[in-house]
Amino acid sequence: MEEQFPIIQWIDEKGNLVQELDQELITEDVIRNMYRNMVRIRTFDRKAISLQRQGRIGTYAPFEGQEAAQVGSALSLRETDWLFPTYRDHGATMTFGHSLKTIFTYWNGRNEGCVPPEGLHIFPPSVPIATHLPHAAGAAYAEKRKGTDNIAVAYFGDGATSEGDFHEGLNVASVLKSPVVFFNQNNNFAISVPIHKQMNSKTIAQKSVSYDMPGVRVDGNDIIAVYTEMNRAIKRARNGEGPSLIEAVTWRYGAHTTADDPTKYREQKESDERRASKDPVTRLELYMKQAGLWDEDWVAGIQQDVANEIDQAIEEMENLPPADINVIFDYVFEKPTWTIEKQKQDYVALMERGDQ
Repeated sequence: MEEQFPIIQWIDEKGNLVQELDQELITEDVIRNMYRNMVRIRTFDRKAISLQRQGRIGTYAPFEGQEAAQVGSALSLRETDWLFPTYRDHGATMTFGHSLKTIFTYWNGRNEGCVPPEGLHIFPPSVPIATHLPHAAGAAYAEKRKGTDNIAVAYFGDGATSEGDFHEGLNVASVLKSPVVFFNQNNNFAISVPIHKQMNSKTIAQKSVSYDMPGVRVDGNDIIAVYTEMNRAIKRARNGEGPSLIEAVTWRYGAHTTADDPTKYREQKESDERRASKDPVTRLELYMKQAGLWDEDWVAGIQQDVANEIDQAIEEMENLPPADINVIFDYVFEKPTWTIEKQKQDYVALMERGDQ
């Protein structure tokens, strides 16, 4: 199966072009935008970890190492498309147009952190594994029924492919020919479980065969490979040819979350080696230097702009008025059940007694 589903690559680890680019698709402006967005989300990610360590936000799920997969896929979307993220795909939602302040608000534990900007179809981050894949298939099918050519993309990790919702989502999308792209980021671990312990399949892409849809594996650290294959899958979906499955083979350097210690189940030495040889941001940088697209002043300007943008978002998040605790109880159902009403009454009583 690894021979039938080879890893597709456009730029190797040293920044060399190994396939001829589609010059209409991969323009110089597109490449610069790729780099800017990867720097932006990496800076955000590192800042968020720092905020968590300072106690200014809650437990956080980092993604450093997966920038090419998230940016390359999200840049392929139109504003009217649908994006279904997991709790680790805020790099993709940022690229798609989500508010940085709102994303920080989410990681600060506030409900309004789930609300996307007006006009953008971004589903709340899915914490339960794979449950959003059927939702993505359904949203895409709804667009098909309405006669639009809007598509949906569902993000998920390798662990999600061991869940029933993964198979249900792919099956219903295949039956209905929903215009949806199932985008897997395979970083080889489902928390502490290595991929060879959770499935016997040699690849995730091969699971597409069961549902009669195209499946490809891409080098998830090669943003041009991700962008190119994502555009192909989206074109199929818009043309009414149905869903696709993309497996982006990548690696996350850090912990599953800031509450996790990855040294308990994997050798950190491998992360260090991958950072030195396969880093997605460095790879595009090397290519840009070879292609004559590198400009030190331009890069310095990006770094400063991004730092200012993130600092402003943090300030706005931290200046929000205190959260309204009632939203936890009032918006679970259209009409709160008696059990929720009792929980609310108990909470009010605790607060009146001064208990925390």
